[in-house]
Amino acid sequence: MQSVSVPVILFTRRSLPALRGLRFGGSDFSRADDLAHQHPVEGSTSAHQGIRGYFANGARIVLPLSGTGADGAMLRVYLERFEPGAARHALADITGITGRDGSSGVV
Repeated sequence: MQSVSVPVILFTRRSLPALRGLRFGGSDFSRADDLAHQHPVEGSTSAHQGIRGYFANGARIVLPLSGTGADGAMLRVYLERFEPGAARHALADITGITGRDGSSGVV
């Protein structure tokens, strides 16, 4: 049985050009690239390890594959955004991303 994360990455990689210019959470999607990993000791590079999407405000979404092989791969999703306001650095993740505290169970 093939992991669902590999088809998701392939579909997402093909779909990314259509997202350019669309607005998400107040920022325009600007570009995407392939995630590659360079081994720090050997210097070898492993391509197609996931994808990264970049937004006009500097935020990005990273979808790296992790695990061993296609059958054991897991899709992780990281959302990153620079926050210049020090007072917001201690907010819970869900509050920082959505602006809501998540206590209602609905975000």
